[in-house]
Amino acid sequence: METQRRVLAGKGRDVVIANLKFACSMFALICIAVGAAPKHASAITADIARKCNALTAKQFPPREPGNPAAGSAKGSGRAQYEYFNKCVANGGKVDANAVPK
Repeated sequence: METQRRVLAGKGRDVVIANLKFACSMFALICIAVGAAPKHASAITADIARKCNALTAKQFPPREPGNPAAGSAKGSGRAQYEYFNKCVANGGKVDANAVPK
């Protein structure tokens, strides 16, 4: 009977230690995840987006007016994407001499 009590007491202690190890490892994992999370991203304003959209439309006129599916007379979709992102990154100011690819 005494042997059974020691065995049960030992198992209980192992369970507590295992739970403590699990809790510590989960806490460490959460701390790493929170630390590795990207910092807040700055959102663009609607004014900058409108201005860049207008500048992009001016720089890349449509092949057929009124038909956006016809594509652009200058450059590719990738060039338009890069131009718009460059405009947003510069706060709505783009080099007037920027030549589309």
